[in-house]
Amino acid sequence: MNLHAVENPAARPIDALLALYAAGALNPPLHALVGSHLALSPENGGFVAALEQVAGSALAAQAPRPLARRDAMLAHILSQPRSDAPVPDVATVDPVFPAPLLRLIGKGSSDIAWRGRLPGIREYRIAETEAGEAKLYWVRAGRALPQHTHEGEEVTLLLKGGFTDPLGHYRRGDIAIADSDLDHTPVADADEDCLCFAVTDAPLQLTGPVMRLLRKVFRH
Repeated sequence: MNLHAVENPAARPIDALLALYAAGALNPPLHALVGSHLALSPENGGFVAALEQVAGSALAAQAPRPLARRDAMLAHILSQPRSDAPVPDVATVDPVFPAPLLRLIGKGSSDIAWRGRLPGIREYRIAETEAGEAKLYWVRAGRALPQHTHEGEEVTLLLKGGFTDPLGHYRRGDIAIADSDLDHTPVADADEDCLCFAVTDAPLQLTGPVMRLLRKVFRH
């Protein structure tokens, strides 16, 4: 996934993300992230609806083709173990999590078992695969995250509060997209704790003064 590699230089990285969502080409965590963004920030809904209409028209214009390996695919689906985890009621009103995120996690915002990482920073791992991971982060008001960059791309949805980095200021419903060109230290707003949902396709790389010193020492 390279959201910055678009043919039109005027296009925003988020437009590429929305186009992949409309095409059904995102993995489940990213699909839930974009769906949650659309639930919180409906201004992009018209753009996505137009893309879906174009995709639907193109599909309808294609001649039907037989599905290859139909029986084998059906047998594989039916052989998967059934989960006993309760399916969340998408009609349930959660003060923080939109319905797509509730479906992905299977629990509400008040039921998250946070794990402390650093003073003022907690995390909750939702999913981890070879393609990356999806996590929730809680950051105390006014707290700065460690300086870091990215081996791949990180897509972050703000669920509560806000933060600032060199690319701008983000509030509830906003999506922030970072890649290896960005070395930043996001800082949570001073007036409210920050809660966000992040999906990465490669590990983060710490780049602050301590990490630079360690790299210098171990090169000798």
